[in-house]
Amino acid sequence: MTSSEASTQRIPPFVSLGSARSVAGPGYAPGRGGIHPNPVAELATMVAVSRETTTSGKTNVFDSMDDSSPIARELAHETKRRERLLGRELPKPEKTRIFTVSNQKGGVGKTTTTVNIAAALAAAGLNVLVIDIDPQGNASTALGVEHHADVDSIYDVLINDFPLADVVAPCPDISNLICAPATIHLAGAEIELVSLVAREQRLRRAIDVYAKARAKNGEERLDYIFIDCPPSLGLLTVNAFCAAGEVLIPIQCEYYALEGLSQLLKNIEMIQKHLNADLEVSTILLTMYDGRTNLAAQVAAEVRQHFPDQVLGAVVPRSVRISEAPSYQQTVMTYDPSSSGALSYLEAAAEIAER
Repeated sequence: MTSSEASTQRIPPFVSLGSARSVAGPGYAPGRGGIHPNPVAELATMVAVSRETTTSGKTNVFDSMDDSSPIARELAHETKRRERLLGRELPKPEKTRIFTVSNQKGGVGKTTTTVNIAAALAAAGLNVLVIDIDPQGNASTALGVEHHADVDSIYDVLINDFPLADVVAPCPDISNLICAPATIHLAGAEIELVSLVAREQRLRRAIDVYAKARAKNGEERLDYIFIDCPPSLGLLTVNAFCAAGEVLIPIQCEYYALEGLSQLLKNIEMIQKHLNADLEVSTILLTMYDGRTNLAAQVAAEVRQHFPDQVLGAVVPRSVRISEAPSYQQTVMTYDPSSSGALSYLEAAAEIAER
């Protein structure tokens, strides 16, 4: 059995419990890993259902539910959030916006944020490129792009001067979304970059050449580029900072994340002073938020107090669906668009696009 055949036979978890993926509706289409929902159609269907009445003339469950129940309040709140997103058209930026998604602390949701915001923007019809410069290659996995050792990757772009056009691959689940994958070879790239000319600017030059090649070939301009960084400040991350105009910082709602943020901002200041004066911290996203704890609320409040203009209104909660999606080589946008995590990333993408 080939890997592609095996992937089509995977059975999503919790199907027997009546999850959102257990029944195929009008918003679903067959694809890798079983039944694949269309996030836009799914959102429209859910809001439409919330407004319908039953054949017996009774109002639907959201209208009749007692909102004094915590679960009922949460469901009603999510329904209103979906209604606000329904039919919203995201504007195209005047020029390509390049984001570096970075945080020196590991496990804060950098890769998850990168692939899900990219997927949400692409699902809205925008042209998006994800560049994976983390040797672990998790962003490539989540987007369903091959990244084994024999694949031409971003390593070849940085070290061997391959054109970026030769390594990008389309995401099989979402049109308009392409990815430059990372392979294990990137683990040694930090050492190899040391002796190369213009070592900090190699990614930036590759992106510029790729943009000109797309224009020459009559392809549409890229609207967004997201660069997923490793949790360190080596030459790979420095390349990402030099190539980008904006920094997106995911912050886990825990105390250690605040300590890492202060150090990250100092490093960004050094990049601004010596290598890329146009770089700015434009976006901060609170991730892994647990509303049941006082600590999460305190961390969120403190971050918003210090960075009122950068912090997005959307907050990404802890979500099992977000964690499950990569095991199916998907983003949560296609794995379970009805989940709270998918809704939060849709809101974050809309905020970024409208800024």
